[in-house]
Parts: sequence; structure tokens; C-alpha cells
Amino acid sequence: MDVFEAVRTVLAVRSYQDKPVPADVVNKIIEAGHLTGSSMNGQPWHFIVVEDREMLRQLGSAARSGPYIAQAPLAIVVAIGKTPYGVSDASRAIQSMMLTGWAEGVGSNWVGFSNLEGVRPLLNIPADLDILAIIPFGYPVQAVGKGQKRRKPLAEVAHRERFGQPFVRS
Repeated sequence: MDVFEAVRTVLAVRSYQDKPVPADVVNKIIEAGHLTGSSMNGQPWHFIVVEDREMLRQLGSAARSGPYIAQAPLAIVVAIGKTPYGVSDASRAIQSMMLTGWAEGVGSNWVGFSNLEGVRPLLNIPADLDILAIIPFGYPVQAVGKGQKRRKPLAEVAHRERFGQPFVRS
């Protein structure tokens, strides 16, 4: 799947088959995050790969907005250094990992952005790092409507040359 097709079709997945994500796909997902660009090449992220079923259950309990993590065969917890660009840099890495997974048929969803302090003791995350997100990954239980997205009209959110001048496709 090419990059635009992945962007066009990716959707949030919150229910997963009881099927492991193969090691080569896990490696590819992590490598995608690792290769993502960052401000001044700071790479302020740490990716904690979790596949242990009991730990996935505990993560699902610790993340109020993501109990479905407990059903996923894989989760990647993203912690960041307290830098001015940490959130934006790690967000870019998360998107790279999610799109890479999607291109391999593996769905995911972003869990977190706050209230993840309960994860710190579970994974021994040092106090000098912030926990940005938990990204569960797995094969979707049901086929998701690839490309069936509800979006505002492009002319409403994209402008040409100046704000208020609608972008019209050439």
C-alpha cells in the first residue's frame, strides 16, 4: 500500500482479533517510529513494546479511555523527554507507526494524552519522562470501511494563498 492510500484509508480500530502480530511486522512498526524525523534530530521518544497478555490487561485498566488495550496482542507505550518539541516529534513517530501497521493490515488507535500516570509504575518509566500515549495494535475483528471517512469539505479547511480563499483542486 502506498503512503497516500494508507492515509486515505486508515481508521481507528478498537477491537482486535486474538491473533499475534508477527515479529517482522512489529519490527517494521518500531523501525518506522525510530526513523521518523524530529526537531534538531533530538529523538526525544522511548517506545516500550508490550506483548505480555497480563501487562496488556493492566495497561487497559490503567488507561481510562482505552480499556480495549486489554484485547490487543500488542501495545506500544510512548514516553518522551521534557523538551519543547517532544509532543510534536513523538506524535509524528506515532503516526508513522500507525500508518506502517495499517499498510500491513494491522489496526491501531491513539490512547492517552493525559491520565496515564498509572502506567509509570507498571513499566518502570522514569519520572523525568512524560507518558504521551499507548498505541494498541492488532488485526481488526471486522473489516473496517477503508476510506469511509466523515470529513468537512476540503474547501472549508484548506485555503489558497490567503485564509478565506478556498483551496480548489487543480
